[in-house]
Amino acid sequence: MRTGLTLAILIGSTAAALAQTGPVLVIPGRPGVPIIINGIDASYAVVEGDWGLGKNVHVTPRVYGGRYYDPTPTVGHYYPSAGQQPGYGRLEIEPPANRKLPQPAESYHDSWSAQSAAPQPQPEVPFYPPPVIVAPQGDIGMPPQDLPRRKPKRLPQLPQ
Repeated sequence: MRTGLTLAILIGSTAAALAQTGPVLVIPGRPGVPIIINGIDASYAVVEGDWGLGKNVHVTPRVYGGRYYDPTPTVGHYYPSAGQQPGYGRLEIEPPANRKLPQPAESYHDSWSAQSAAPQPQPEVPFYPPPVIVAPQGDIGMPPQDLPRRKPKRLPQLPQ
């Protein structure tokens, strides 16, 4: 009994493991967005041999039922040296050399500038003061010496 159950599990798991390497029907996730494999639109086609990251061997997948996809469609080219008119586009008419020219346009010059509305006051302390401030020499900023000096008041003593 156990042997039969073990054999059935092994056969079922082997079939599931081999299912990843079989052919796959490719259905795009969004309509109108093609699935491109090696330059072929594989939308709604059968792809065989696409293992992705499942194995360490890179196998070029084969696409059955896809159509060639050209990201840059081929269009006709126009070579003016051939002397033929292009098959499409606007009709170029070369004006004669002795035609009446239009009036020249008036001259135009414009400039832009920006400035502050009011002058900014200078701060009393500079933004980056020097490391040492030198005191002025002489009697600059000192009171005149001929003024009478006040005696310092003694502060009242606090009771202890």
